Amino acid sequence: MLPATILDDLSPYARVATAIAPFLAAIVLRLIFGKNRVTRLLLSISTTWFAINILMAPYSASMRRDLDHLWVIVSR
Repeated sequence: MLPATILDDLSPYARVATAIAPFLAAIVLRLIFGKNRVTRLLLSISTTWFAINILMAPYSASMRRDLDHLWVIVSR
């Protein structure tokens, strides 16, 4: 089972939570521990994760089905 298929089974709220939770955790850790190398790294990684989730949202399972259907129609 591919990781993408695991994410397809999540509800929309769970998808949002998987995008936001690491970002919020990094912000909380930065507030607790202050600015240091580790919190900067965690914030950078979680920001990248959030951006990837936002950019990949249009390619969800339903959007992929629609794009596949369009590809079949166009390629005839």
